[in-house]
Amino acid sequence: QAYARHMKGFHILPVYGGQSMSTQLRQLSRGVHIVVGTPGRVMDHIRRGTLDLSKLQALVLDEADEMLKMGFVDDVEWIMEQSPDSRQVALFSATMPREVRKIAQRHLKDPVEIKIQSKTSTVSTITQKYWQVTGTHKLDALTRILEVEDFDAMIIFVRTKTATVELAEKLEARGYATGALNGDMNQASREQTIARLKNGKIDIAIATDVAARGLDVSRITHVVNYDIPYDAEAYVHRIGRTGRAGRTGTAILFVAPREKRMLRTIERATRQEITSMKLPTREDVADRRVAQFKQQITDAIESQELAFFEEVVEQYQQEHNVSANEIAAALAYIVQKDRPLVPKANEMPAPMEPRRDRDRKEKKPRRDSRDAGSQRATEAGMMRYRIAVGRDHGAQPKNIVGAIANEAGLDSQHIGHIKLHDSYSTVDLPEGMPSEVLQHLKNVRVCNQKLNISTATDNGSSGGDYKRRPKGTLSRNKSAGAKPVKKRTQ
Repeated sequence: QAYARHMKGFHILPVYGGQSMSTQLRQLSRGVHIVVGTPGRVMDHIRRGTLDLSKLQALVLDEADEMLKMGFVDDVEWIMEQSPDSRQVALFSATMPREVRKIAQRHLKDPVEIKIQSKTSTVSTITQKYWQVTGTHKLDALTRILEVEDFDAMIIFVRTKTATVELAEKLEARGYATGALNGDMNQASREQTIARLKNGKIDIAIATDVAARGLDVSRITHVVNYDIPYDAEAYVHRIGRTGRAGRTGTAILFVAPREKRMLRTIERATRQEITSMKLPTREDVADRRVAQFKQQITDAIESQELAFFEEVVEQYQQEHNVSANEIAAALAYIVQKDRPLVPKANEMPAPMEPRRDRDRKEKKPRRDSRDAGSQRATEAGMMRYRIAVGRDHGAQPKNIVGAIANEAGLDSQHIGHIKLHDSYSTVDLPEGMPSEVLQHLKNVRVCNQKLNISTATDNGSSGGDYKRRPKGTLSRNKSAGAKPVKKRTQ
């Protein structure tokens, strides 16, 4: 419509499932020159006889690879079969998988293939970095990044539709204005979310690749790949939501140890190195909160009428014989009580570092993993938990590792020592496990037994030791007075 705005009498009609059918029927009956539609609604109109293709001159299939991923290929082919042989067909696709190429071979006549070589190049104005997922839960890591990064608007990419809603709800609960974008949303809801992102009513959108295609919001300064994409081209499309029109942007990629190969693939395809980043520390978050608090004070002094409050403070000062500094400090405490300027140690435990980043001098001689009868102390940075499944239930260490890794979003390399007993087992996990994750693990089943995970209060009787050596240890901040955390509070 924008392209044809100077062509008088030229009518373009979008047709999709979330729009009123009566409106579409009325406009189709008046006559249109271009119909832009989703496969399902276009098929609906063809079957109704309300969309006449007999005089169709051109048929364009856009985002062919995404149509394939969403399972619309059969619908698209049916539409093509209903169109006259005389029409011209143009097919656009970011990638060219075999199935898409077959469609081109069947429905295009002597086509010319145009390839844009810059598909896998990234914009130089985008700063790219990655965080190697370690024992810290991904949600907590993301929250730290949100606390410290100076962003205007952000889009966070996940792999599944369900994850967009779940992550949006969790970030909302932590105080961030967030919305979800996924393929299950009708067009009206999608447009509403994008409009809210554009006008600043929300600052973060959680999206799947499909839902974010074509998204152009100038406010977006940051892109976070919460889940790593399946290929390099998808990565380029994702981070292309920022750094547009000469503006700068930041792209952050979460990479699990088993995904390092994909990281290297992306670097080779984009011909750019993606630098490693460390998670913000508790001190970094405190510095950021203090800076924001100071800015709030400055803004209030510059823009608000404070005469009444100055009188109140002066009266209190005279009545109680205290200094203005003491009053200001008390007011600051009251304001920040629900969100302390210095996070508590159990609110933000020290992050685990990748193995290669640790001091090699800290390595200790391995103990014999077959020392079945010995009592084992919990390794530094780990905490021992009791789970209600053991040998009598047929449990093996691999069952426990698989269940915890999958359900807790924790990489298996950060699951520590496991000891099997007859009716229960113990397992060492990183300190500071989020309370909601532990609550979820209570109902996870292994060998048809609920784990009912809890902090271990004793070492149990005799049992078989199974030593899993985590590939990361918790960084201990001595100055912060870090202590073992039994329960994580939000």
